[in-house]
Amino acid sequence: MIRNVTSHAEASDRIRVVSPLSREAEPAKIRINNLTKEFHTKDKIFCAIDDVSLEIAPGTFFLIVGPSGCGKTTLLRILAGLDQPTCGSIEINQTDRNRPCNSMVFQGESIFPWMTVWDNAAYGLKMRNVSKVEIKEVVGHYLDRTGLSKFAHAYPHQLSGGMKQRVSIARAFANDPEVLLMDEPFSALDEQNRLLLQQELLRIWEETKKTVLFITHSVDEAVTLGDKIMVMTAHPGRTKALIDVSFERPRSVLELRARPEYGELVYRIWGYLRDEVQHAKADAESGVMKS
Repeated sequence: MIRNVTSHAEASDRIRVVSPLSREAEPAKIRINNLTKEFHTKDKIFCAIDDVSLEIAPGTFFLIVGPSGCGKTTLLRILAGLDQPTCGSIEINQTDRNRPCNSMVFQGESIFPWMTVWDNAAYGLKMRNVSKVEIKEVVGHYLDRTGLSKFAHAYPHQLSGGMKQRVSIARAFANDPEVLLMDEPFSALDEQNRLLLQQELLRIWEETKKTVLFITHSVDEAVTLGDKIMVMTAHPGRTKALIDVSFERPRSVLELRARPEYGELVYRIWGYLRDEVQHAKADAESGVMKS
């Protein structure tokens, strides 16, 4: 059993990878219990995330939207093990100890500039000492799926921004994690490339049905990609709404956006989000620190 954490001395208990044998009756892939994250400054304590509890089923494409500074990226970093919560707990139900628990695709460029496209995509597999035969098969497959086969021997400085993000996606899927964490991976792209990569991501995800946590500021992107969407409040970040997206899969990005039900759902989510964006803007104008 995992207990809540209330002191910094208990950091090792905050995130736990759980064996499937010990959680047979509980199907959640990720379970977040009363998670709180505080940042300490010289004169005050800033609460970025406040008492968030959440269960995510295996194979769910889970989207998180919220105003700037609401703790979205902080939550993702905690799930990735890059940061620690102040209190609360996280359980990740790992079914195969031979695979990495998670891989993360960052908002900015995160591929190695001194490596070729092929070597970047193969990096995680090489770190796990996977055989050369398997690396060749897996990396070849995902470079093909992301349209990068012809650029396998190119270096990042020879690629466009959209192609660099394709490399990041290929690397993440090739590493075969149980959970894929994505922090606004398309935010820096123009609308055309963004739509293309959304469609490619959906196509690749259909093959694996991995559990995905995807952060975005775009309500359109959330509805296009997601099975379930969490709307977060302005800081401190709390769960304001959980919304199911019932559109059938596989999805065509452009066809989906032409449907009236799509526009209705986008409008509904903006209804939840509008006040939070205004609150965040007011805080920013008054100089309140962001997460």
